Amino acid sequence: DSPLVESGGGSVETGGSLRLSCAASGFRFDEDDMGWYRQGPGLRCEVVARISPDGAASYADSVKGRFAASKDNAKNTAYLELNNLTPNDTGLYRCAVKYGGSGCFFAYWTEGTQVTVSS
Repeated sequence: DSPLVESGGGSVETGGSLRLSCAASGFRFDEDDMGWYRQGPGLRCEVVARISPDGAASYADSVKGRFAASKDNAKNTAYLELNNLTPNDTGLYRCAVKYGGSGCFFAYWTEGTQVTVSS
């Protein structure tokens, strides 16, 4: 069984919203840092949000004010709310755990879920 199971994603029009979920087994989000990263059509990788074990969230400038990361420690599930989406947000979004400190390197990650935003 995968230690991280991601759900959500889909296709929306510009200005729309989506919600991604990431359920963990084998990790505890109150002990491990986690994050969300995406790869766009050009395969550029970007960490869009991270949450520390104590719940502090940080965001890439490109999504600040539009995306909201949260987690429910009791359910060991993290969420990423994507609002006011634009075509530039199109990409494969992955939930990940234990940030490696640079780039999009994490110790564990999901296969990802596709987010497609049409104009």
